[in-house]
Formats: sequence, C-alpha cells, structure tokens
Amino acid sequence: MSGDSCLHRLHHAQAGSTSAAPAPLACPKTKTCSYRGAVGLGNKYVRLNVGGTLFYTTLQVLTRQNSMLKAMFSGKQEVFTDREGWILIDRSGKHFGSILGYLREGTVTLPKGRQAVLELLAEAKYYLIQGLVELCQNSLQDNKEQALCVIPVVTSIKEEERLIQACTKPVVKLVYNRSNNKYSYTSNSDDNLLKNIELFDRLSLSYNGRVLFIKDVIGDEICCWSFYGQGRKLAEVCCTSIVYATEKKQTKVEFPEARIYEETLNALLYETVPAPDNSLLEATRRSHAHCGSHSEEEEGGGGGGGGGGGGGGGGGGPGATGAELRERVRRIHVKRYSTYDDRPLGH
Repeated sequence: MSGDSCLHRLHHAQAGSTSAAPAPLACPKTKTCSYRGAVGLGNKYVRLNVGGTLFYTTLQVLTRQNSMLKAMFSGKQEVFTDREGWILIDRSGKHFGSILGYLREGTVTLPKGRQAVLELLAEAKYYLIQGLVELCQNSLQDNKEQALCVIPVVTSIKEEERLIQACTKPVVKLVYNRSNNKYSYTSNSDDNLLKNIELFDRLSLSYNGRVLFIKDVIGDEICCWSFYGQGRKLAEVCCTSIVYATEKKQTKVEFPEARIYEETLNALLYETVPAPDNSLLEATRRSHAHCGSHSEEEEGGGGGGGGGGGGGGGGGGPGATGAELRERVRRIHVKRYSTYDDRPLGH
C-alpha cells in the first residue's frame, strides 16, 4: 500500500460568505476533541505523531511564537494526517517535548550533555524557533564539555619527580609497557594487563580531585603500580614475574586487584597535613598473610632492606618510631613459581 493511500491533504475551513466578521485561526480538519470549558478554537486540542511519538497539545501553544509550527497550524501550510486523525510530522520525536515546553513557557531546561543539546539545536533550527536556537547556542558556548578526569602521561623521570613533588595530594602511578618483555607472555597475561589498565581508569574516576593519577608508558617495568603520599613513595605493587613452562621462560602478568585497592586507600591517609599518626601507620604496616602468589617486603628509606621474606614484617619491630614508619616503602611482588609442579624456583 502506498503512502499516498494512507495520507490525505487537509484543506482549511473557509469563512461563510454571509459572515462579515474575520474568521479565527483555521483548525486543520483532524479528529481533535475540544477542551471542555475552553473558549474559542485557540484551546482546541491537536494530536501529533512526530516520528512515531505521540503528543497532545493545543493550537494556542503551537501558534504562540513565529515558527514553522505556527505556519502549519494557521493555514499557511498544508498538513497531513493518518486515518486515525493524528497529524504527521516527519521528524524525530526525541526532543519534541522540549520544543513544546519552550513554546508554552518561553524557556526550557536543556538536556544534559553536549550531544543532546546539539540535537535539540538542530530541531529548533528546523522548526524556526529562534529563541530556542539562541538558548542552545549560548549553552554550548558557555558550558564547553569538561573532561571528567585529566591523566598526565609522563615521558621522563624528571617530569615524574616534578609532578609528584609539586602535588599536595596522594599520587598513584601505573607503569605499563608491554614492549619491555623479552620472553613470550602466558596465555592470560594480556587479559590481566588490560584489567590493570581498566582498574586504573575506574580508580581515577572514583577518586578524581582527591588523588593525582599518572600513567608512565616508558618505564622499565611491564606493569607496576606505585603509591605516593606527601612527596614520598609509600608502596609498590609489581604485577609481573617470570615463570617456566615446558622448559622455557615466560612472562606472567598478574591482576592483584584487592592489593591495589588497599594501597590506594592507604595512600588516602596522606590526603591531609600533617601526616597520619603512628597508630594508623602501624595498622597499614602490619604483616599480611600470604596472598596467593604475592610476597611482601618493606625497605627502609635509607637503603637498608628490612627483612625481605614473604610476610612483610621485617624492617622494624613494634617499637619503631613514627619517623621510621614513614620512611618505609612497602613492595609487593609476584612470587616466581614453575607452572608444571608449582614449586618455588629459589633465587
């Protein structure tokens, strides 16, 4: 069935030849129902089908401002209707509610997002509603889209040091450089590398404004997290290790999500000045049980390693001073295991 068979043109009502008074605004001959209690044709309801979305409104609203809609419903343009009496407008109905709102009130709350405002602007230009066009244009000029989070990508050690020392907030840095590997990767290493990057993006959005997040794509590590507070390195989580599989070495990338979250929260202790008290530092320093394939160690700031082995308790007893606690750097590394018998290789 052709479209012409479904549509018929509506002709406007003519004033009677015996009537001396000028005729009111002509109403398209559609199956509309009058609003009870309203006076005159200005308040007659019109049913609109805009791109498949249905709207009810009045002739008074449609003809209130100089626009294409006023021309359509004041007899200057022909309109089309379907068999059920819905007047057809071949445009998207997504923002037509905002169009009607502006015609009623003379203003409207613009949709959120630059793309949505651009879409509404296109509709306002089509319907020739100049006031709404200007409202959208002013909004686009005044509210240029702002980035949710800006992540600096460091290209040198000096640049990294300058950013960390100048920042008054905690700092989280992720080094990822897949090309550093001289062996083949294990089967799930690429997936885990991607998971580390995705976690970094999620954390940067969650703690934007409280923590400075830095990406390093030229570092010596393949995948390594570093955590800083008040210009000092607090902890490091290295996510790579070398494993043996079928008598050859492979590089394995881990995704220690829980430890990364933990160290990020620990770094937030340094969000305010002065530094956290000794009880908080001691609570975050205490030994953790062996976590799967990870080992933990602490190193003193003066270069003296504090007891390396996997518990992380070395480097000072319970009586350590606050200064000593603040100088420690907690490093978490992936233990090296052979994949065929799960034995420590021994170093």
